[in-house]
Amino acid sequence: MRFRRSNVFLFWLGGGLLFLGLLFVDAHFRREASLPLIGNRAAMVRTLELTDLCLFTEARYTRHLSQADLHSPFQDYPMSAEHFPAGSLTRPPGQLKSAERGVRSGGRKEMDPR
Repeated sequence: MRFRRSNVFLFWLGGGLLFLGLLFVDAHFRREASLPLIGNRAAMVRTLELTDLCLFTEARYTRHLSQADLHSPFQDYPMSAEHFPAGSLTRPPGQLKSAERGVRSGGRKEMDPR
């Protein structure tokens, strides 16, 4: 039996859509199964009073973005390349940007120590 190209295409399209639907069903069941674990972690964060979320583990200036300073990424010299890929994925905190603008404009704007 010979299949037309359109039938083969429709077969693959149907199989792909079926697979996509099964992915959504699997995600639903995995989410339902992980809800108790998420609740336990939220309780642990409340109990331990954790404040900062550790997004990246590679460099000290990407671990806690709220505690970064202007010169910590430039470990060797100001024009050195970024050592870690995580530094290129995040922006500096807002207070550092506003302090840099004040320095560039010649004003004596200091960073907020919060």
